[in-house]
Amino acid sequence: MNQVDYLRISLIDRCNFRCQYCMPEGAELDYILKQQLLTDEELLTLIEEVFIPVGFTRFRLTGGEPLLRPRVVELVGAIASLPQTQDLSMTTNGFLLAPMAQNLYDAGLRRINISLDSLDPDTFDQIIGNHGRGRWEQVWDGIQVAHHVGFDPLKLNVVVIPGVNDGEIIDLAALTIDKQWHVRFIEFMPIGNADLFGSSGWIASEDIRQNIRQRWGLTESQVRGNGPADVFQIPGAKGTLGFISQMSECFCDRCNRMRLSADGWLRPCLLNENGQIDLKTALRHGVSTAQLREEVRVLLTIKPEINFKQRDPGNTKGVYTRTMSQIGG
Repeated sequence: MNQVDYLRISLIDRCNFRCQYCMPEGAELDYILKQQLLTDEELLTLIEEVFIPVGFTRFRLTGGEPLLRPRVVELVGAIASLPQTQDLSMTTNGFLLAPMAQNLYDAGLRRINISLDSLDPDTFDQIIGNHGRGRWEQVWDGIQVAHHVGFDPLKLNVVVIPGVNDGEIIDLAALTIDKQWHVRFIEFMPIGNADLFGSSGWIASEDIRQNIRQRWGLTESQVRGNGPADVFQIPGAKGTLGFISQMSECFCDRCNRMRLSADGWLRPCLLNENGQIDLKTALRHGVSTAQLREEVRVLLTIKPEINFKQRDPGNTKGVYTRTMSQIGG
């Protein structure tokens, strides 16, 4: 079991997209009220007095869409300035990124993951569930600005959905040839949209790799990331290809992370809520950070027993109705 030193922090559960694999089409979502969100002060208290003392040194800011969080640049600066912070990154859909990229970089953010599930604007609109003029173009502009500002590595996340964007695997992989970009293909998971998952299923990472091998060849890369991706490279390419294979190649034994939801729940596993701790309520009721540290330490010791493989046995289809934005990504 890897050392658990990586915390994914959801800043907000709201998003300006409604991606097929994240939010059920037509469903009304119960968003967290503003007063239920962890405040900046509460979040920083938890990071400094609970998480860092028990060994967390790497943090990723997620959502929902984290750039919708008020004062997000200032929050990035506060976390980046902590001497114990060894790595700070963010996952975003990129729609609001272009005008904010430089300020985020100046505040101390150095690594960024941007969702880009299609290079075709019409397919992109179909996936994100928003049909508005210029949405793909605005995301693409955000990617270009982030590259120009100097984010390195700049990663592009692709959730592969059969019959929707699987025909673009070669075109998306080609983005790594001339630029030092890192494209990560993610197996479609049973979260959020059970109907879509049931009708589409998922494509195994090995099948995606084989598709790319037939076009260019593929070698294992010497570059390694902070997460569960298996990293490969097209021969001679500047960037890399990552494959996150949570459906076909369970990586629970390599998991090095926990997740903090926007309303303060600490969860040891993306798809297993056993052992979760309500840190926000405890903090607001006067529980000391020393006591919270001990509770987190205990959770760390039992984390190997709380994983994707031991998820709810009553969920026979393995499909979860909670959305990715509600879980925290």
